[in-house]
Amino acid sequence: MSIEVHMLGTSSARPTSVRQVSGSVVSCRDGLIVVDAGEGFQTRFAEQRKRMKNYEKYHLKSSKVSVLCLTHGHLDHTWGVLPWLQSMALDSRQQPLLIIGPTTGAVLDALLDNQPLPTEISKSDLAIQFRFWHQLGGKTSSLGYPVRWVLGDVQQNRWVEFVDDGTVIALPNMPQPDGWHHNSIEALPTLHTTPSCAYRITAGVERGKFDRERANELGLDDSQRAALAAGKDIDYDGVKLLSKDFRGMATKALSVVISGDTSEMATGITSLSDCDLLVHEATFLDDYSNHADDYLHSTASGAARTALACGAKHLVLTHYGARIKQPDGLLEEAMSAVRDTEIVITAACDGDRILVDSSGKIIHMYWRGSGWND
Repeated sequence: MSIEVHMLGTSSARPTSVRQVSGSVVSCRDGLIVVDAGEGFQTRFAEQRKRMKNYEKYHLKSSKVSVLCLTHGHLDHTWGVLPWLQSMALDSRQQPLLIIGPTTGAVLDALLDNQPLPTEISKSDLAIQFRFWHQLGGKTSSLGYPVRWVLGDVQQNRWVEFVDDGTVIALPNMPQPDGWHHNSIEALPTLHTTPSCAYRITAGVERGKFDRERANELGLDDSQRAALAAGKDIDYDGVKLLSKDFRGMATKALSVVISGDTSEMATGITSLSDCDLLVHEATFLDDYSNHADDYLHSTASGAARTALACGAKHLVLTHYGARIKQPDGLLEEAMSAVRDTEIVITAACDGDRILVDSSGKIIHMYWRGSGWND
Protein backbone atom coordinates (compact mmCIF):
# COMPACT_ATOMS: atom_id res chain seq x y z
CA MET A 1 0.00 0.00 0.00
CA SER A 2 1.38 3.42 -0.93
CA ILE A 3 0.35 7.08 -0.95
CA GLU A 4 1.31 9.49 -3.73
CA VAL A 5 0.90 13.27 -3.71
CA HIS A 6 0.60 15.22 -6.97
CA MET A 7 1.54 18.89 -6.56
CA LEU A 8 -0.67 20.85 -8.97
CA GLY A 9 -0.10 24.33 -7.55
CA THR A 10 2.82 25.68 -5.49
CA SER A 11 2.21 29.44 -5.59
CA SER A 12 0.63 31.43 -2.78
CA ALA A 13 -2.08 34.07 -3.29
CA ARG A 14 -1.65 34.55 -7.03
CA PRO A 15 -0.25 32.54 -9.93
CA THR A 16 3.08 33.31 -11.57
CA SER A 17 4.45 32.43 -15.00
CA VAL A 18 5.70 29.08 -13.67
CA ARG A 19 3.43 28.33 -10.71
CA GLN A 20 -0.30 28.06 -10.20
CA VAL A 21 -2.27 28.51 -6.99
CA SER A 22 -3.03 25.75 -4.51
CA GLY A 23 -4.32 22.32 -5.41
CA SER A 24 -3.05 18.80 -4.77
CA VAL A 25 -4.22 15.29 -5.58
CA VAL A 26 -3.45 12.41 -3.24
CA SER A 27 -3.63 8.90 -4.65
CA CYS A 28 -4.13 6.01 -2.23
CA ARG A 29 -5.58 2.51 -2.36
CA ASP A 30 -9.18 3.55 -1.72
CA GLY A 31 -9.26 6.37 -4.27
CA LEU A 32 -8.19 9.95 -4.95
CA ILE A 33 -8.29 12.91 -2.58
CA VAL A 34 -8.18 16.52 -3.74
CA VAL A 35 -6.77 18.97 -1.20
CA ASP A 36 -7.78 22.52 -2.17
CA ALA A 37 -8.83 23.65 -5.64
CA GLY A 38 -7.79 27.19 -6.47
CA GLU A 39 -8.66 28.90 -9.75
CA GLY A 40 -8.06 26.79 -12.82
CA PHE A 41 -7.84 23.57 -10.85
CA GLN A 42 -9.64 21.42 -13.40
CA THR A 43 -7.19 22.52 -16.12
CA ARG A 44 -4.23 21.55 -13.96
CA PHE A 45 -5.86 18.22 -13.11
CA ALA A 46 -6.35 17.54 -16.83
CA GLU A 47 -2.70 18.41 -17.54
CA GLN A 48 -1.45 16.04 -14.84
CA ARG A 49 -3.80 13.33 -16.09
CA LYS A 50 -2.31 13.68 -19.58
CA ARG A 51 1.23 13.53 -18.20
CA MET A 52 0.46 10.39 -16.22
CA LYS A 53 -1.15 8.73 -19.23
CA ASN A 54 1.72 9.63 -21.58
CA TYR A 55 4.67 8.87 -19.30
CA GLU A 56 3.39 6.43 -16.66
CA LYS A 57 0.51 4.69 -18.49
CA TYR A 58 -1.69 5.50 -15.50
CA HIS A 59 -5.13 7.10 -15.69
CA LEU A 60 -5.70 9.87 -13.13
CA LYS A 61 -9.48 10.06 -13.46
CA SER A 62 -11.69 12.66 -11.80
CA SER A 63 -14.31 9.93 -11.36
CA LYS A 64 -11.91 8.31 -8.88
CA VAL A 65 -11.92 11.40 -6.63
CA SER A 66 -13.85 10.44 -3.49
CA VAL A 67 -13.33 13.54 -1.38
CA LEU A 68 -12.42 17.22 -1.69
CA CYS A 69 -10.69 18.51 1.44
CA LEU A 70 -10.60 22.30 1.75
CA THR A 71 -8.04 23.68 4.19
CA HIS A 72 -9.71 27.11 4.45
CA GLY A 73 -11.81 29.58 2.48
CA HIS A 74 -9.31 31.90 0.78
CA LEU A 75 -10.08 32.01 -2.92
CA ASP A 76 -6.64 30.88 -4.07
CA HIS A 77 -7.61 27.57 -2.45
CA THR A 78 -11.31 27.37 -3.40
CA TRP A 79 -12.16 29.36 -6.54
CA GLY A 80 -11.85 26.35 -8.83
CA VAL A 81 -14.33 24.19 -6.90
CA LEU A 82 -17.67 24.92 -8.57
CA PRO A 83 -16.43 24.92 -12.20
CA TRP A 84 -14.79 21.54 -11.57
CA LEU A 85 -17.95 20.10 -9.98
CA GLN A 86 -20.01 21.24 -12.94
CA SER A 87 -17.53 19.79 -15.43
CA MET A 88 -17.83 16.42 -13.71
CA ALA A 89 -21.61 16.72 -14.08
CA LEU A 90 -21.13 17.27 -17.82
CA ASP A 91 -19.02 14.10 -17.83
CA SER A 92 -22.03 12.22 -16.37
CA ARG A 93 -20.32 11.48 -13.08
CA GLN A 94 -22.35 9.13 -10.86
CA GLN A 95 -19.90 8.47 -8.02
CA PRO A 96 -20.59 10.23 -4.68
CA LEU A 97 -18.33 13.10 -3.64
CA LEU A 98 -17.64 14.24 -0.09
CA ILE A 99 -16.59 17.89 0.44
CA ILE A 100 -15.10 18.85 3.82
CA GLY A 101 -13.95 22.17 5.26
CA PRO A 102 -13.35 24.02 8.55
CA THR A 103 -15.39 26.75 10.25
CA THR A 104 -16.02 27.94 13.83
CA GLY A 105 -18.29 26.68 16.58
CA ALA A 106 -20.25 29.94 16.51
CA VAL A 107 -21.00 29.45 12.82
CA LEU A 108 -22.14 25.88 13.45
CA ASP A 109 -24.50 27.06 16.19
CA ALA A 110 -26.03 29.66 13.87
CA LEU A 111 -26.45 27.16 11.07
CA LEU A 112 -28.09 24.55 13.30
CA ASP A 113 -30.43 27.14 14.85
CA ASN A 114 -31.30 28.55 11.42
CA GLN A 115 -30.05 31.97 12.52
CA PRO A 116 -28.03 34.61 10.63
CA LEU A 117 -24.30 33.97 10.59
CA PRO A 118 -22.34 35.81 13.32
CA THR A 119 -21.44 39.41 12.48
CA GLU A 120 -17.80 38.74 13.36
CA ILE A 121 -17.54 35.90 10.84
CA SER A 122 -14.50 35.98 8.54
CA LYS A 123 -15.41 37.07 5.02
CA SER A 124 -13.56 33.98 3.82
CA ASP A 125 -15.41 31.53 6.05
CA LEU A 126 -16.39 28.46 4.08
CA ALA A 127 -19.97 28.64 5.40
CA ILE A 128 -20.51 31.67 3.14
CA GLN A 129 -19.03 29.88 0.14
CA PHE A 130 -20.95 26.65 0.78
CA ARG A 131 -24.22 28.59 0.72
CA PHE A 132 -23.12 30.45 -2.40
CA TRP A 133 -22.15 27.24 -4.21
CA HIS A 134 -25.46 25.64 -3.25
CA GLN A 135 -27.34 28.56 -4.79
CA LEU A 136 -25.26 28.36 -7.98
CA GLY A 137 -25.93 24.70 -8.63
CA GLY A 138 -23.70 22.75 -6.28
CA LYS A 139 -26.51 20.58 -4.92
CA THR A 140 -26.95 16.90 -5.63
CA SER A 141 -30.22 17.65 -7.40
CA SER A 142 -28.50 20.15 -9.71
CA LEU A 143 -25.31 18.22 -10.44
CA GLY A 144 -26.90 14.81 -10.93
CA TYR A 145 -24.48 12.94 -8.67
CA PRO A 146 -24.43 12.69 -4.83
CA VAL A 147 -22.51 15.52 -3.13
CA ARG A 148 -22.16 15.93 0.63
CA TRP A 149 -21.18 19.38 1.90
CA VAL A 150 -19.69 19.03 5.41
CA LEU A 151 -18.35 21.79 7.67
CA GLY A 152 -16.69 21.37 11.02
CA ASP A 153 -15.21 23.04 14.06
CA VAL A 154 -12.04 21.00 13.84
CA GLN A 155 -10.78 21.93 17.31
CA GLN A 156 -13.99 20.71 18.97
CA ASN A 157 -14.64 17.88 16.48
CA ARG A 158 -18.16 19.15 15.72
CA TRP A 159 -19.54 18.62 12.23
CA VAL A 160 -22.64 19.55 10.22
CA GLU A 161 -23.92 18.79 6.75
CA PHE A 162 -25.73 21.05 4.28
CA VAL A 163 -28.74 19.18 2.90
CA ASP A 164 -30.24 19.81 -0.54
CA ASP A 165 -33.45 21.27 0.92
CA GLY A 166 -31.47 24.05 2.60
CA THR A 167 -31.46 22.62 6.10
CA VAL A 168 -28.32 21.89 8.12
CA ILE A 169 -28.02 18.75 10.24
CA ALA A 170 -25.55 17.77 12.96
CA LEU A 171 -23.21 14.83 12.37
CA PRO A 172 -21.66 12.60 15.06
CA ASN A 173 -18.17 12.96 13.56
CA MET A 174 -16.31 13.88 10.41
CA PRO A 175 -17.47 11.38 7.77
CA GLN A 176 -15.14 9.28 5.68
CA PRO A 177 -15.66 8.74 1.93
CA ASP A 178 -18.13 6.04 0.96
CA GLY A 179 -16.63 2.59 0.58
CA TRP A 180 -13.23 3.37 2.10
CA HIS A 181 -11.68 0.53 4.11
CA HIS A 182 -7.90 0.89 3.87
CA ASN A 183 -7.29 4.62 4.16
CA SER A 184 -8.61 7.35 6.44
CA ILE A 185 -8.64 11.15 6.58
CA GLU A 186 -8.34 13.32 9.68
CA ALA A 187 -8.66 17.11 9.96
CA LEU A 188 -6.02 18.81 12.15
CA PRO A 189 -6.52 22.35 13.51
CA THR A 190 -4.09 24.99 12.23
CA LEU A 191 -3.73 28.75 12.74
CA HIS A 192 -4.52 31.25 9.98
CA THR A 193 -6.50 34.46 9.50
CA THR A 194 -9.66 32.47 8.73
CA PRO A 195 -10.76 29.04 10.07
CA SER A 196 -8.24 26.54 8.75
CA CYS A 197 -7.02 22.99 9.06
CA ALA A 198 -4.50 20.51 7.74
CA TYR A 199 -5.38 17.00 6.62
CA ARG A 200 -3.74 13.75 7.60
CA ILE A 201 -4.12 10.81 5.22
CA THR A 202 -3.21 7.43 6.64
CA ALA A 203 -2.84 3.89 5.35
CA GLY A 204 -3.16 1.18 7.97
CA VAL A 205 -0.97 -1.87 8.46
CA GLU A 206 -1.88 -4.70 6.10
CA ARG A 207 -1.02 -8.35 6.57
CA GLY A 208 1.50 -9.87 4.21
CA LYS A 209 0.33 -12.10 1.37
CA PHE A 210 -0.62 -15.69 2.13
CA ASP A 211 2.02 -18.16 0.91
CA ARG A 212 -0.05 -20.24 -1.49
CA GLU A 213 3.01 -21.88 -3.01
CA ARG A 214 4.01 -23.40 0.32
CA ALA A 215 0.44 -24.50 0.98
CA ASN A 216 0.43 -26.22 -2.43
CA GLU A 217 3.72 -27.96 -1.71
CA LEU A 218 2.30 -29.39 1.53
CA GLY A 219 -0.93 -30.43 -0.16
CA LEU A 220 -3.15 -28.56 2.30
CA ASP A 221 -6.89 -28.80 1.74
CA ASP A 222 -9.24 -25.81 1.59
CA SER A 223 -10.21 -25.91 5.29
CA GLN A 224 -6.57 -26.03 6.39
CA ARG A 225 -5.68 -23.14 4.11
CA ALA A 226 -8.63 -21.12 5.37
CA ALA A 227 -7.60 -21.67 9.00
CA LEU A 228 -4.01 -20.56 8.37
CA ALA A 229 -5.17 -17.59 6.32
CA ALA A 230 -7.44 -16.56 9.21
CA GLY A 231 -4.47 -16.59 11.61
CA LYS A 232 -5.10 -19.96 13.24
CA ASP A 233 -2.35 -22.53 13.82
CA ILE A 234 -3.13 -26.10 12.72
CA ASP A 235 -1.82 -29.63 13.27
CA TYR A 236 -0.68 -31.36 10.08
CA ASP A 237 0.73 -34.91 10.05
CA GLY A 238 1.82 -34.50 13.66
CA VAL A 239 3.50 -31.15 13.02
CA LYS A 240 2.15 -27.80 14.23
CA LEU A 241 1.96 -25.32 11.36
CA LEU A 242 2.10 -21.70 12.52
CA SER A 243 -0.11 -19.24 10.63
CA LYS A 244 2.57 -16.53 10.86
CA ASP A 245 4.90 -18.70 8.80
CA PHE A 246 2.44 -18.56 5.93
CA ARG A 247 2.35 -14.78 5.75
CA GLY A 248 4.77 -12.41 4.08
CA MET A 249 5.95 -9.23 5.76
CA ALA A 250 3.18 -6.84 6.79
CA THR A 251 3.10 -3.39 5.21
CA LYS A 252 4.03 -0.37 7.29
CA ALA A 253 1.39 2.11 8.46
CA LEU A 254 1.82 5.35 6.49
CA SER A 255 0.96 8.95 7.34
CA VAL A 256 0.92 12.02 5.07
CA VAL A 257 0.01 15.53 6.28
CA ILE A 258 -0.83 18.48 3.99
CA SER A 259 -0.94 21.79 5.82
CA GLY A 260 -2.80 24.43 3.81
CA ASP A 261 -2.11 28.01 5.00
CA THR A 262 -0.91 28.23 8.59
CA SER A 263 1.60 29.78 10.90
CA GLU A 264 4.44 27.59 12.03
CA MET A 265 4.09 25.12 14.90
CA ALA A 266 0.31 24.70 14.57
CA THR A 267 -0.66 22.46 17.47
CA GLY A 268 -2.80 20.17 15.34
CA ILE A 269 0.36 19.21 13.45
CA THR A 270 2.96 19.38 16.22
CA SER A 271 0.81 17.17 18.48
CA LEU A 272 1.49 14.27 16.12
CA SER A 273 4.18 11.85 17.23
CA ASP A 274 4.96 10.36 13.85
CA CYS A 275 4.57 11.47 10.24
CA ASP A 276 6.17 10.06 7.13
CA LEU A 277 5.60 13.07 4.86
CA LEU A 278 4.69 16.66 5.73
CA VAL A 279 3.75 19.01 2.88
CA HIS A 280 3.92 22.46 4.47
CA GLU A 281 3.51 26.01 3.25
CA ALA A 282 6.61 28.21 3.07
CA THR A 283 5.28 31.58 1.97
CA PHE A 284 8.20 33.70 3.20
CA LEU A 285 11.95 33.75 3.68
CA ASP A 286 13.27 34.67 7.11
CA ASP A 287 13.80 38.30 6.04
CA TYR A 288 10.01 38.59 5.92
CA SER A 289 9.25 36.71 9.12
CA ASN A 290 7.32 39.76 10.39
CA HIS A 291 4.94 39.35 7.44
CA ALA A 292 4.55 35.68 8.31
CA ASP A 293 3.65 36.65 11.89
CA ASP A 294 1.23 39.36 10.78
CA TYR A 295 -0.65 37.21 8.25
CA LEU A 296 -0.29 33.87 10.08
CA HIS A 297 1.78 32.22 7.38
CA SER A 298 5.00 30.29 7.73
CA THR A 299 8.59 30.80 6.70
CA ALA A 300 10.60 27.90 5.30
CA SER A 301 12.55 27.65 8.54
CA GLY A 302 9.23 27.65 10.44
CA ALA A 303 8.01 24.77 8.29
CA ALA A 304 11.21 22.88 9.15
CA ARG A 305 10.71 23.46 12.88
CA THR A 306 7.16 22.18 12.53
CA ALA A 307 8.40 19.08 10.72
CA LEU A 308 10.89 18.40 13.50
CA ALA A 309 8.19 18.81 16.17
CA CYS A 310 5.80 16.31 14.55
CA GLY A 311 8.44 13.70 13.82
CA ALA A 312 8.24 14.04 10.03
CA LYS A 313 10.77 12.03 8.07
CA HIS A 314 10.45 14.14 4.94
CA LEU A 315 9.33 17.76 4.52
CA VAL A 316 8.14 19.16 1.19
CA LEU A 317 7.97 22.95 0.92
CA THR A 318 5.22 24.62 -1.12
CA HIS A 319 3.02 27.77 -1.37
CA TYR A 320 5.78 30.26 -2.21
CA GLY A 321 5.23 34.00 -2.16
CA ALA A 322 5.50 35.99 -5.41
CA ARG A 323 8.89 37.40 -4.33
CA ILE A 324 10.40 33.92 -4.49
CA LYS A 325 11.54 33.12 -8.02
CA GLN A 326 13.44 29.92 -7.20
CA PRO A 327 13.09 27.83 -4.03
CA ASP A 328 16.84 27.48 -3.40
CA GLY A 329 16.84 30.10 -0.65
CA LEU A 330 13.86 28.45 1.01
CA LEU A 331 15.63 25.10 1.01
CA GLU A 332 18.79 26.61 2.49
CA GLU A 333 16.91 28.30 5.34
CA ALA A 334 14.80 25.23 6.07
CA MET A 335 17.85 22.97 6.20
CA SER A 336 19.71 25.40 8.46
CA ALA A 337 16.80 25.38 10.93
CA VAL A 338 17.05 21.61 11.47
CA ARG A 339 20.74 21.04 10.91
CA ASP A 340 22.14 17.80 12.35
CA THR A 341 18.77 16.05 12.12
CA GLU A 342 17.73 13.26 9.78
CA ILE A 343 14.80 15.14 8.19
CA VAL A 344 14.93 15.18 4.39
CA ILE A 345 13.74 18.49 2.90
CA THR A 346 12.76 19.13 -0.71
CA ALA A 347 10.95 21.96 -2.49
CA ALA A 348 8.01 21.24 -4.79
CA CYS A 349 7.28 22.64 -8.23
CA ASP A 350 4.06 22.32 -10.19
CA GLY A 351 3.63 18.81 -11.59
CA ASP A 352 5.91 17.09 -9.06
CA ARG A 353 4.95 13.78 -7.47
CA ILE A 354 5.94 12.56 -4.02
CA LEU A 355 5.59 8.83 -3.45
CA VAL A 356 5.51 7.16 -0.04
CA ASP A 357 5.82 3.45 -0.82
CA SER A 358 4.61 0.54 1.29
CA SER A 359 7.94 0.31 3.13
CA GLY A 360 7.86 3.99 4.08
CA LYS A 361 10.50 5.01 1.54
CA ILE A 362 9.81 8.49 0.14
CA ILE A 363 10.72 9.56 -3.39
CA HIS A 364 10.27 13.12 -4.66
CA MET A 365 9.86 12.97 -8.44
CA TYR A 366 10.42 16.31 -10.18
CA TRP A 367 8.47 17.19 -13.32
CA ARG A 368 10.95 18.07 -16.08
CA GLY A 369 8.65 18.78 -19.00
CA SER A 370 8.99 15.33 -20.56
CA GLY A 371 8.73 13.02 -17.58
CA TRP A 372 9.82 12.88 -13.94
CA ASN A 373 13.29 12.62 -12.40
CA ASP A 374 14.00 11.80 -8.76
